Amino acid sequence: MLKKLPSPITAAVAELRAISTKRKALPMMAELCRRAEAHLKKQRCKPQPKGEDQRPEADAQRLLHELQVHQVELEMQNADLQSARDAAESALTKFTDLYDFAPVGFFSLDKAGLILEVNLTGAAFLGVERSHLLQRPLQRFVVLASRPTFLAFLDKVFASPGKQVCEVSILDKMGDAFWVDLQAAATADPGGGHPLCRMAVSDITALKRAEEAQQRLKALAAINQELSREILQRQAAEAVLRESEQRQIQLLQESRHMQEQLRQLSHTILQAQEAERKRISRELHDDVTQTLVGINVHLENLVQEAESNPNGFKTKIARTQSLVEKAVDIVHRFARELRPPLLDDLGLSVTIESLLKDFAKQTGIHVKFEVSADVDKLNGDKRTVLYRVVQSALTNVALHSQATQVKMSLLKQANQVRLEITDNGKSFDVEKVLHARRNKRLGLIGMRERVEMVGGQFSIQSTPGKGTTIQAWVPCGSPAHRARKSTLKTANHAP
Repeated sequence: MLKKLPSPITAAVAELRAISTKRKALPMMAELCRRAEAHLKKQRCKPQPKGEDQRPEADAQRLLHELQVHQVELEMQNADLQSARDAAESALTKFTDLYDFAPVGFFSLDKAGLILEVNLTGAAFLGVERSHLLQRPLQRFVVLASRPTFLAFLDKVFASPGKQVCEVSILDKMGDAFWVDLQAAATADPGGGHPLCRMAVSDITALKRAEEAQQRLKALAAINQELSREILQRQAAEAVLRESEQRQIQLLQESRHMQEQLRQLSHTILQAQEAERKRISRELHDDVTQTLVGINVHLENLVQEAESNPNGFKTKIARTQSLVEKAVDIVHRFARELRPPLLDDLGLSVTIESLLKDFAKQTGIHVKFEVSADVDKLNGDKRTVLYRVVQSALTNVALHSQATQVKMSLLKQANQVRLEITDNGKSFDVEKVLHARRNKRLGLIGMRERVEMVGGQFSIQSTPGKGTTIQAWVPCGSPAHRARKSTLKTANHAP
């Protein structure tokens, strides 16, 4: 019986050995098998004491039970290990699918840039089969202009810890360039060799194109903005040109109007000169010539009567002297009208006072005159201008205003001399008179032109019931290089 007992143990051990042989990859099963063999050898070598014949059989039964328990445990562990292996194979398949078919290319490189591993996406990026990419340098696929950047990036990956990022342009098999984003980090080789570079490659061509499109849009927006500003500037310039054109048209019209006025003024001046010459000729003929003829007649009579009637000689000589004095007075009057000598000899104020006395005597109009003592310091041209203004104003008053009183002031104020002449006669429309197409009022235009010629200002106001006021401002200093624009005001035009 003892010989037969070990056979189940031997069979169990053989079965365990078979299981161990089949499951060499499982360390736990091999350890259980080793423990069972050791225990069996120990039982075989142990001596059997007398009187204990039944003990080996009990031990054999106990050992068999233990082996059966271990067999069940091994079977359960085998099932668990089989499940774990299936799960590992499933995970490996899933990882392989994710690795190969990921939208990102994965590369494993050494320090020289040789491709050690690559997924299908990475091979598809380069347009080369995966088996043909192994042990080939990745930088050969990088565009020549981007290679220095790529090599510097690879050196930085192995030199610095952590993830490094770079953007380069690479070429596919067809020679077409596209942009990729590189994210890499150095890691230890599982086989214990040199460190490796694990690199993820993403196609960012669309992003780059979008950025380029955005840059172009920004550039176009800037150009559009610049064009808008230029359009606004051109519109402003066009508006200025239109305004300038309108101004030029207006100036042309004013120039034509002024030419017409100048033509009329020249015509009027010629008529006035002719009338003045005619008046002077007539007065010379009627007054001076007749006076001289009378003197000649009286002289002949004196020659004849000197012999026959010596007593009346002195009386006739006195009459002849009276005629000579009358001729001299006429000549002096003509001289005063043309250019009074007092203006150069005695000054402006004395000359105007003399003119006013003659005016009051001839017209019977009462004149009130106020003058400053220092107005005679004006130079000759300005004295002449103010005298002519006074002369023309008095002539207009005598001919047109029907006034009974004239007030005149000639005062120095600051750096200018102010002349004001006011009458209580009838008013008139200043603008209408000055801009009439057939203007016969040459005196008003002449006064204004004379004052502006020496850099002064001139104005006329004519109001019904108040008469007319003429004002002139003449600077005391040197004449202005450009005459100021005079103001002509009319209030309540006369009906």
